[in-house]
Amino acid sequence: MKNKDYDLICVGAGIMTATLALITKILKPDHNILILERLDDVALESSAAWNNAGTGHSALCELNYCPEKNGTVDIKKAVDICTQFEMSKQFWSFLVDQNLIKDPQSFINPVPHNSWVHGKDNVEYLEHRYEKMKEHFMFNTIEYSTSIEKMKEWFPLIMEDRDGSDIMAGSRIDRGAEMNFGALTRHLFDILENEYGVTVSCNEEVQDVDPDDNIEWDVITKNTITGNERHLCAHHVFIGAGGGSLLLLQKVEIDEKEGYGGFPVSGAWLVCKNKEIIKQHLGKVYSKAGPNDPPMSTPHLDTRYVNGKRELLFGPFAGFSPKFLKKGSYLDLFKSIKTGNIKPMLDTFWDNLPLTQYLIHQVSMSFDDRMDDLRKFYKNAKNEDWEYKVAGQRVQIIKKDDYKGGQLQFGTEVISSKDGSITCLLGASPGASTSVKIMLDVLEKAFPEIAEDPKCLEKLQQMIPFYKTDVTEELFHQELVKAQQLLELDKPLV
Repeated sequence: MKNKDYDLICVGAGIMTATLALITKILKPDHNILILERLDDVALESSAAWNNAGTGHSALCELNYCPEKNGTVDIKKAVDICTQFEMSKQFWSFLVDQNLIKDPQSFINPVPHNSWVHGKDNVEYLEHRYEKMKEHFMFNTIEYSTSIEKMKEWFPLIMEDRDGSDIMAGSRIDRGAEMNFGALTRHLFDILENEYGVTVSCNEEVQDVDPDDNIEWDVITKNTITGNERHLCAHHVFIGAGGGSLLLLQKVEIDEKEGYGGFPVSGAWLVCKNKEIIKQHLGKVYSKAGPNDPPMSTPHLDTRYVNGKRELLFGPFAGFSPKFLKKGSYLDLFKSIKTGNIKPMLDTFWDNLPLTQYLIHQVSMSFDDRMDDLRKFYKNAKNEDWEYKVAGQRVQIIKKDDYKGGQLQFGTEVISSKDGSITCLLGASPGASTSVKIMLDVLEKAFPEIAEDPKCLEKLQQMIPFYKTDVTEELFHQELVKAQQLLELDKPLV
């Protein structure tokens, strides 16, 4: 069976696809959009609540966004990430304001964001970071302290049985957000279905994407239940299938895919089972990764709200699996190795031996070993109060590098054909938190006629005031307050 004339086919039913499809339909309601998902429901992979950290990544507490060199802390990346998360909040606020989302606390809640370090060098770093961030209007509410009593107010569990002999410091910004990206993704798909008639075709696995003589792309799918094959034609294709994106991109006949590889890393948490302990901690507390550890290893003790229930978790712990998706195949990594990317992948391996050593150590850890890591945060943690929970699967980008041969990246990247008719998102964190900015980049590549239309630009700036705008201090605080109110982040939680 062959169907014609989809304006856009999206592969994967996660937060990225939901965001792109909804923004596109708001701007162009007549666009015909189809969404394909290999599993039997939406938001079951990286967007699912337990498969990610749930942090609204806005650089309020994540120290890896503020590198230090020669005693100087650079906050440029922190400013970029903060701006992008606020753009996401503005879009979600618009949906609440339009009564399209009626219960924002189902996916976003106010949780203070803290940083905590120990050791002389780390304390000096945190103070330098505080001084630099305090000067910028996006972070000027930051607090810093080396006082045991103050840190007991901020994160009492961590400060139990600690005294002045420990060299420690903490910082805090109260306006942090805790996210349930799975719930948010389902809200966005509900809007697409109920307001715009866009449904998700589940149990449809995309086998290939080929050029078409009459229209740009022929998308070939196979139903995972019946085995039936379909050919679906579209002017534009977006591949937003999380870790599965790379394998599909490699089948697409575009030059821009060349040289890309992927390195899969799985994650896990320790989750608290003791309700009395959960009540004693309210906040996200991030520390520093080890000197040779990757940014994704940054340890944190977090309050979570999952399906209306308050939780407490610690991690992440890394693991290794050759799967590119949690519900993927053990052959994924091997299938991804091609003639064009084997050299960058080998070069990257040799250049990142500390990462390999880190993963070997993580994989070999016992439950007791992980509890010992937790006790570096929470001294009095007892084994019987915690359980081990496997999280999602991530595929870090490996790409050609003219100097190194291959380079491992820890962010996200949009790959697109020259004409923008096919786009693909690779990579991981900060991912979902910055989904709106990333999907606006995709929109500009795929549909420049929409992005450049004055009426659409006006609508975009109504929805997302930071879009194509210089963010001044006045505008930042004005929109911050508006989003806080609409998303009910000004309401304290217990």
